[in-house]
Formats: sequence, C-alpha cells, structure tokens
Amino acid sequence: MDRYELRRLDYSLSEDHQALQAAYKDFFKTHCSIETVRAAEASGFDKSLWERLCTTGATTMALPEALGGDGATLVDLTLVAEEIGRSLAPVPWIDHVCAARLLGRLGSVDPEIVSGTQIVGLDPQQDSAPGMRLLPSGAVADHLVVRAGDDIVKLTFATRPVKVDNIGRLPMAWIDPSAADSRTVLASGTQALAEYQRALDEWRVLTAAALVGLVEETMTIAAEFAKTRYTLGVPISTLQAISHPLANIAITVQGGRNLARRAAWFLDNEPDERPELAPSAFVFMAEEASKAATMAVQVQGGLGVSAEAAASAYLLRARGWALAGGDPAASAKYIAEIVAARESGEGE
Repeated sequence: MDRYELRRLDYSLSEDHQALQAAYKDFFKTHCSIETVRAAEASGFDKSLWERLCTTGATTMALPEALGGDGATLVDLTLVAEEIGRSLAPVPWIDHVCAARLLGRLGSVDPEIVSGTQIVGLDPQQDSAPGMRLLPSGAVADHLVVRAGDDIVKLTFATRPVKVDNIGRLPMAWIDPSAADSRTVLASGTQALAEYQRALDEWRVLTAAALVGLVEETMTIAAEFAKTRYTLGVPISTLQAISHPLANIAITVQGGRNLARRAAWFLDNEPDERPELAPSAFVFMAEEASKAATMAVQVQGGLGVSAEAAASAYLLRARGWALAGGDPAASAKYIAEIVAARESGEGE
C-alpha cells in the first residue's frame, strides 16, 4: 500500500498537524474564556477576538498561495474548527473561510477578504428558494454569497441587517437578496453550482469539526464534575449511570472526528469519490452533539441547567449551531440522493 492510499484510511495527525492544533488551542484558551463568550452573546460577535484571530493567519491559511493565502488543506482547517467549537468562540470563521474559498475558486476574492479585514458570509442551506433567508453571519458580514437559481451572487448592504435572537448565539439575520444595495453575479451555470455545492460541503465538514470540539469540552466539564462529587462515599463517576454515558460521549467524539477528517481529506483529494462523507459528518454530529451536551448537563444535575453554568452555554450551541444551515434533514436527504444515484449507476 503506497503512502497516498494509506492516507485514504489513516487519519492520524502529523507533527505539523499537532503543532497547528496546539497553537490554536492555546490561542483560544488565552483569548476566549467563558466570560468572553458570555459578553458577546448579545451580538454573537467579538470584534477584538476576530482581529486577534486574523493576525494568527487563520483566514489567510484557508486560501491558495496564488491568491495571497497560505495554502492550508481542509484537514488543517478542521483542526482550527475543533478549537473554535471547544471554546465556543464568537467569530464567524467557518462561514468566512468557506465563502472566501468559494470566491477564490470563482476568481472574485479581494485582499481584504483574504486577510479578514472584510468579513464574507455564506448561505449554507441546501435549499436555494427565492425570498428571505436566515444566514448565520448575516448581521456582521460585509459581503454575503448566495445562490439565486443558476447564479452565484455576492450581496452587499449599506446597513447591516439586524441580528435575530437564536439559541446558537450566532450573528444571525434575515437577508432579502432583492433588497441588497449591491448585487454582483459572480458565475452562472452547472460549474458555478458545483462550486457552490463544494462550499456547502466544506461548511458541513468544518461545522461538524466544531461540534466535535464542543462535545469534547462538554465531556471534559462533565467528567471533572463527576470526579469531585460523591454519593455513598464514592465519586459519582464510578456509577454506571454516569460512567457509561460519558464513555458513549467519548465514542461520539472520536467517531465524529474521524468522519470529519476523512470527509475533509476526500474533498481535498478525491472530491468525486465519496461525496456523501461531508454531509454524513454534519448529520452525525448535528444529531449526536445535542444528545451528548444534554447528557453532560444532566450529569451536573440542577447546577448544569443554571444560566451561569458553562455546560448550559455548550448545550445551547450544540443545538443552535447544527441548525445554522437549516434543517439537518435536508443534508440527510442529500446523502440519500447521492447514494441512490450511485446505486442506480452501478446497477446499469
């Protein structure tokens, strides 16, 4: 088995990968405490944190070197996404890098977007019906990229739309494409739609990775609590009703992590070989993150559901982030369509 073939099966991290993830783990641990997260809930965005994040190269890394970027792989980006989820960072990094990469492939990315000086958002929903849309970064993005029929369009608003309250505490807003002050058709036709679908799949993979980091941190919070609380003279962590669910969460974390990294690798290297992996990673984590975060809250009893508890903040985002791209059932339907088409083709 050659090295390339091995990477289709082995998703362990290289030393460079480990160093990259460790660097962003330290960054968010230093600059994104739970107090920072709470303080940004009203707007869903911490401008200071975003500017600090951009100085680390988190936006430039996502673009090819030919466009002024650093040429990171999608697997590299999943490592950053994990740390964003682990810290609940109130920054629209996933939306921005997916939209920026799409603009790059369409030949319409500006240096300000590459650097993160201007934020670009994306409509991550599978449905492209006309009319109002609820976009996860609509309240803070300088530009928005959406699909309108067979066209890929960049929208700009003189006044940013008003944030809509949401359980994911995202800078979400209703967007009316027809009301944009500037509307630029970037590309049209089959190839343009294929590029947009690629952006949707990248968004799903990175969101799945963020949910992996989120769930792992909820597990850590619950496990640390369980080790310090006693009943009948023993830590509650020794009880099967506690230890077994925590073990299940650990399995969820590892399964979701492997699936997200595998989906990222195939998107980068063999995008037509396993197109169902990206939406599968998203659907899996969308379903499991809410279950795992709920269990982590229950381990802490009444403390876990209090507004002050960190676990409650993770639970809200576990549910809300999974809905940022619309109903996950749309992604499940997309998986079914891919598999059905493949089976039909193999049967001919």
